[in-house]
Amino acid sequence: MRAAASVSLAEPELQGLSQLVRAGDVCFDIGAAYGMYSFSLAQLVGPSGAVHSFEPQPKPRRILRTGVRASNLENVHVIDAAVGERSGELEMSLPVKFGFAPIHGHAHVNDGMRQSRPNSTFTRTRSWSTPIRSVDEFCAEKSISRVDFMKIDVEGFEPTVISGAREIIGANRPTLLLEIEDRHLSRYSTTAAEFTTTLRDLGYRMHVWNRQEWVPAETVTSDRRNYLFISEPL
Repeated sequence: MRAAASVSLAEPELQGLSQLVRAGDVCFDIGAAYGMYSFSLAQLVGPSGAVHSFEPQPKPRRILRTGVRASNLENVHVIDAAVGERSGELEMSLPVKFGFAPIHGHAHVNDGMRQSRPNSTFTRTRSWSTPIRSVDEFCAEKSISRVDFMKIDVEGFEPTVISGAREIIGANRPTLLLEIEDRHLSRYSTTAAEFTTTLRDLGYRMHVWNRQEWVPAETVTSDRRNYLFISEPL
């Protein structure tokens, strides 16, 4: 995956994971989809580390599990759940383009959404109930005492995920790689500026990937999706 990123076939931030993740680390891939990040993280953490991959969509999760088994990755644990502020169940929505093509990359949690004009390209949606876990409750249940890195890509629900990870963030200061886009955050009546202020108030500094290194950034811009937040100098 990191090689694919180097030739623009995958997200460029994959190239920078080796500067953030070490052997033995514990990583959470929240919104794992087909495993773009999970497989790269599994290689970096090695057999002494662990990757917990959360994916609520049945088809991407099935493909991810198949890849994990085929690769004999005993350090990757696939969890059938979305992630939020507290554990329970919530409704997921999957937009369907032209009436027949599901757009898995735009699936989102309905909880707390404000009403907006429907996207005319997405003629309908599929909905289902999914388990939802919070990071803090999951760690307590599984006796996970340390989290080193969290990648979170959940179509605007990222602030709610962070709200459910306050204990882990306070205790461990994990590195965070987040998708931040106003078009998704607006579903839940918040903005990129508000979200990044919250993260800075938690003691994090924002960076972006610039070809070969992570560089400091002050604002979220429309030409990129992913932002790194760290509490210690790189």
